[in-house]
Amino acid sequence: MINRSFIREKVVHCGKNFLSPEIYPYSGQQQQAVGRKRGKKVNVSAPKQKNLNDRRAKRYFIQLANGNFGVGDLVVHLTYAPEFLPESEEEAAKIVAKYLRRVAYLRKKRGLPPLKYLLVTQIGRKKDGTHRIHHHVLMNGGLDRDEVENLWWETKGTKDREPIMYGWANADRLRPNAKGIASMAGYMVQDSAGKKHWTQSQNLEKPWHRAPNDRKYTRRQLDKIAKLPEDSEEFVRFWEKQYRGWELVECEKSFNEQTGWYFYLTMRRAHRKQNGGLK
Repeated sequence: MINRSFIREKVVHCGKNFLSPEIYPYSGQQQQAVGRKRGKKVNVSAPKQKNLNDRRAKRYFIQLANGNFGVGDLVVHLTYAPEFLPESEEEAAKIVAKYLRRVAYLRKKRGLPPLKYLLVTQIGRKKDGTHRIHHHVLMNGGLDRDEVENLWWETKGTKDREPIMYGWANADRLRPNAKGIASMAGYMVQDSAGKKHWTQSQNLEKPWHRAPNDRKYTRRQLDKIAKLPEDSEEFVRFWEKQYRGWELVECEKSFNEQTGWYFYLTMRRAHRKQNGGLK
C-alpha cells in the first residue's frame, strides 16, 4: 500500500479572540489512525513534560496565555534575596504555592472570581555553580498591584513590625497588543541559561480544535505561498481569505526537505467598523 502524504490543517482556538491554524504535512498512514468525527470539539493535548525548552511546549503555553489573560490582568515577577534563596526547586515550589494561596484567599475575601494563574519557574545556573530561582506569574485581575506584591512575605508584618519579604516582587498590568499577550508570554518562556517549566490553575480554558482537515490545502499551493514575503499584501490576503473574520498577526514557517512546508499562524478576531466592514 502506498503511503501518501497529505497537507493537514488543524485550527486551534485560543479563547474568543485568537486562532492558531497549524498547516503541516501528514502521512496517509497517520491519516487512517484518526477516527474521530468531524464536528467533535477536542482539547489540545498539553505537553507531557511542561519543560519550556521545547518548542511545542512554548507554543502551547502562549496559546494558553492568550486564551485566558488580557486587559486588566496582571503579570507578577518574584525573586529571592540571598538569605531566602531556596536550596532546591521543590522548596521554591512550596514557597510560591503558599504565595498563590494567599492571593486566592484575598480574592475570595473580596468577593472576586477564583484565582486563575500560569506560573513559570526558572532555575538559572551560573558558571560558579550557584543558582538563582525566580518566578513569573500571569494571574487574573481585580486586586491592586501593591496588594499582590505585598503578599510575597516570608514573615507577615504586624502593627508594630514591617513584613520581611522573600525578595523583590513587581506586579504590572498586562498591555495586550495585536498579538494579545504573546510578547509577555514569549518573554516568560524565552531561551536562557538554566531550566524553565510551568504550572497552572485547573480553571484555565484550554486551547481546542475540531477534527483536522486533510483536503483544504495542497503541497503546490503551500510551495507558492511560502515564496511570498510574509509582510506582502498577497501573503496576508491569502491567509485572511482562508479564515474570514480573522486577521493575520504572525506566521511562523519552516521547511523540511523530506516532508515540505510547515505553517503556524496566529490570527486575531477582526473588529467590525461602524459601517459594517472589518477593521
